[in-house]
Amino acid sequence: MGGRPDAVKVRGARVNNLRNVDVDIPLDSLVGIAGVSGSGKSSLALDVLYAEGSRRYLDALSTYTRRRMTQARRPQVDSISYLPPALALHQRPGAGGMRSTFGTMTELLNVLRLMFSRLASHRCPNGHYCPPSLSVAADLDIVCPECGAAFMGPGAEDLAFNSTGACPRCQGTGIVRDVDDATLVPDESLSIDEGAVVPWRTFGFNVQPDIVREFGVRTNVPFRELTEAEREIVFNGPEEKKHIVVTSMKGVHDLDFTFRNARLTVLKELDRAVDEKRFAKVAKFLVERTCPDCDGTRLSDAARAPRIGSYGLAEVTSWALRDILDWGKGVPAMLPADMREMAETLTATLLEMGGRLMQLGLGYLTLDRSSASLSTGERQRAQLARAVRNETTGVLYVLDEPSTGLHPANIEGLIGVMHDLLDAGNSVVFVDHDVRVLRAADRFIEMGPGAGREGGRVVAQGTPDEIAANPDSRIAGFLTGREPSVVRERTAIPPLPSDWTGPVPGVVGEFDGTGSVSDSVGGRNLAIEAVSDGDAGQYAIGGESATDRTWLRMATAPIHTVHALDVAIPRGRLTAVTGVSGSGKTTMILESLVPAIEACTEDRPLPAHVTSIDPAGVERVRIVDSTPIGINVRSTLATYSGVMDMLRRAFAATDAAKARGFKLADFSYNTGSLRCPQCDGTGRVDLDIQFLPDVTIPCPSCEGRRYRPEADAVRLATPGRPRGLTMPQMLALSVDEALAVFDPKKDAERAVGSSTSGEPVSQDDVVRAGSSARGVGAVPAGRGDLIAPTLCRRIHAALETLSSLGLGYLTLGEDTPSLSGGEAQRLKLSNELGRRQHTSMFVLDEPTTGLHPLDVRTLIGVLQRLLDGGATIVVIEHDLDMIANADFVIDMGPGGGEDGGRIVAVGTPEDIADNPDSLTGRYLKSVL
Repeated sequence: MGGRPDAVKVRGARVNNLRNVDVDIPLDSLVGIAGVSGSGKSSLALDVLYAEGSRRYLDALSTYTRRRMTQARRPQVDSISYLPPALALHQRPGAGGMRSTFGTMTELLNVLRLMFSRLASHRCPNGHYCPPSLSVAADLDIVCPECGAAFMGPGAEDLAFNSTGACPRCQGTGIVRDVDDATLVPDESLSIDEGAVVPWRTFGFNVQPDIVREFGVRTNVPFRELTEAEREIVFNGPEEKKHIVVTSMKGVHDLDFTFRNARLTVLKELDRAVDEKRFAKVAKFLVERTCPDCDGTRLSDAARAPRIGSYGLAEVTSWALRDILDWGKGVPAMLPADMREMAETLTATLLEMGGRLMQLGLGYLTLDRSSASLSTGERQRAQLARAVRNETTGVLYVLDEPSTGLHPANIEGLIGVMHDLLDAGNSVVFVDHDVRVLRAADRFIEMGPGAGREGGRVVAQGTPDEIAANPDSRIAGFLTGREPSVVRERTAIPPLPSDWTGPVPGVVGEFDGTGSVSDSVGGRNLAIEAVSDGDAGQYAIGGESATDRTWLRMATAPIHTVHALDVAIPRGRLTAVTGVSGSGKTTMILESLVPAIEACTEDRPLPAHVTSIDPAGVERVRIVDSTPIGINVRSTLATYSGVMDMLRRAFAATDAAKARGFKLADFSYNTGSLRCPQCDGTGRVDLDIQFLPDVTIPCPSCEGRRYRPEADAVRLATPGRPRGLTMPQMLALSVDEALAVFDPKKDAERAVGSSTSGEPVSQDDVVRAGSSARGVGAVPAGRGDLIAPTLCRRIHAALETLSSLGLGYLTLGEDTPSLSGGEAQRLKLSNELGRRQHTSMFVLDEPTTGLHPLDVRTLIGVLQRLLDGGATIVVIEHDLDMIANADFVIDMGPGGGEDGGRIVAVGTPEDIADNPDSLTGRYLKSVL
């Protein structure tokens, strides 16, 4: 018999854009996969290795079990040999619902609940605390030594806020919703008859003014003139029936109606809000407050009662992970000798699970922190720690962008965790572009050379040193540092605001918020106005008030682990917000700045922790991320970009379409009469094979073209294609191919019907459409009607934008959910280019996630076009190349959690690199 195989052998992989890829993936090794966006990296890693590895493992289970599990489809591949069972850790793990916390998602809370169930002092029904004992573990009654009461100790489930341990008032959420009285009558200059009581108007209770009048409330005077008694009736009046006279178009009616006061109107509508749309309508009248019964801990009084030493479960879960682990080490010593063996077993589990999270730099997080408030990188690292903790052997782990959200200082911890997986006897394949992670790989594979049709091949493979020396490699220059980092001409920063109290560029020290800074060398106090102009004259401290409007200002109170902040962001510039994971970047921008600006523009109250904001003319904020666009194959590049609507208009305007009665709506593959009836316009059909995964094949009726044969009867002639193309042919073009087709500069003669220019008419020019629904028989297509010049220019302009974003290789009919994160992000920006953006702010959270260094350059070019239009851009970023191209940097820190939450440094990238207090600056120096 031969020895153990040393590699997974993939032969003839044809998933997505992979072109019959043959590749060997070493086993028991750390293998990286790199390549430009859309080159086929994820297709190879996730759609081939993970999909087939997980499918084969599930095949070993019974058909009864498989019916209840989501199964991956069999990839299009000739053969895969020696493939172990596979697990995948995806790029953007779900955030979880409002009941999910850091403690529940890491399962650390399960261990703590067991500890407080088995090891704690429990409270008897008469309020006395009983000393710790083995009674709970032995399922025996606890007998109170004070009063003799016998009772059962709580099990772990009784201490769960998602179960019987939930606070009865907030149902384990930690928050309660109440009516915000300030929103009920926002404009007291109006009378009730003029609509002063907004809920009545919003929810269609137009007779309430007539009813409240029967209570003696004046409805024809400004609301501010009402007496306290009248206002009390409007807000909290009783549900009583009143007889009123209502006049309508059908006459005068005597009716009995029940009064519903303003607060009750909102609460009744909240009860009826069964979907997001209806809840959003009610939410503007609500305010969320910490539950007064449980003080936000989510736990009932009984679940908060057990104590280990001086602390209960609620107190311990409010600590940072590092503090919990320090406390856990001392727990066994607090207990009687006969309990210590059990205590050591439980605390060892706690320390082992928590140790992995500490290694990944998550020690600053508290266990009661909601999952939704965690950054993407924090959630992904928590997911990775769980995988390591499972102590599997012989598994192929496929990691998608594991460095997402990681500061350069945290990379070593990530590499260490991946080596832990290897040491346990597993194999690891990761998709990433961070050159430090790639350098740590035993081998890596580069896909490319381009994206889409221009990619899907193995360009280079070998050790990092071999790749760096390979002339075909497109990432080699970044591995060796030969490629420059700064690729745009940065814009000078305006004078800092005159009342700025934060760090000053070029000055190191602690800021006390008074406008003075303690010099780090001599302890001297420097007035801000006395500081020199900074780097290259780009800063002027103590600028006049006229310049202050060039800065967006925000002040916040403490929240989570973030201290009170004074934030200044220059308008019309590219600002990078940096710092280690947990330093407060997400809280400052996504939980504070964005909702505060939205509150200003929508005339809503500011978030509770935002004390003030001056948006400085910013009226619109848009968050642009790399999440997929759309949820199914009906969303395509053509529909999202607006090209499809213009194509439908052009086709409907042709004589051939008019002769057959085709309207604009008929050319929609989603709803039109010309869509294929078998696949309903999707171009594919799913075959249900019961216990096996569904199989998706091109629709046998339309051959994946989405349309019925009758659609081929209408051709659209363009300057670049005078014979014309049908709608299915248009959707099969790549963006770059379509650019040539719609190029208005090309001089093409117009010809309708048969050829008049001497060009031969091929068989392909005659379309035998068969009988259509409108009774039109077989027709020769000949040449199509020439598109109107104005519409042609509009289509060409839209395509030109897509091409300039580096998306020229995608087809117009490409499904948007299948796009990579980088492709999706750039497509979302496509509709913003070419507009005036002086009042717009774009916020990008980790925009370089999933991007090759060359793609980062393309993205920087896109952002520059937005800046040229006057936009203000804020990126939350760890990528050093992106940071180096920013006009202004706000560095948070200095550490994470309690060690962070402050603005450590501001200024140009060079200022940050020269600041010894900035951890980001130490790494930024290497690329500047």
